[in-house]
Amino acid sequence: MEFNQLYFYTASIANSKHLLKPDKYKDFIICCLQNLVFYTKIRVYAYVIMPNHIHFIWELLELNGNESPDTSFIKYTSNEFSKDIKIYRPDEIHDYDFELETHEYTFWRKDPIIIDISNKNHIYKKVDYIHHNPVHGKWSLANKPSEYIYSSAQYYEEGIDKFGIITDISERL
Repeated sequence: MEFNQLYFYTASIANSKHLLKPDKYKDFIICCLQNLVFYTKIRVYAYVIMPNHIHFIWELLELNGNESPDTSFIKYTSNEFSKDIKIYRPDEIHDYDFELETHEYTFWRKDPIIIDISNKNHIYKKVDYIHHNPVHGKWSLANKPSEYIYSSAQYYEEGIDKFGIITDISERL
């Protein structure tokens, strides 16, 4: 990914496990995004955190130390998942692959979907897709998009940014 470019980004949990179902795992993701936004490494324009995947529209602004912010995101969240699972759900840690080189478990699939988006209509279609993800029949996590708190839908529908991470997409277009 290049800096100062909008991307639709989807990352999935390995083995399609519903690792992100408990709110504390979603909160690990939010915490990481908050830090990356605070230190101006990224801008988040839209997001949703689902039980086994995430969707973002984001822009990478600069390196986070020696690594790309998306790499930092994967490392930080994986580390938090690992610490928590080892303590509170140790029987589940072996559901994930162990990397011998890094001595870490792999929670995210290695093939995120990364789509460069610059067309205004395409961007708004992706925002709509992200916000409606939790209300689709398969998931049924909420009755309407703004009811699902782990999404930017409430910001776009009601002006509420519960986690303080959203930059309005209209500011970028």
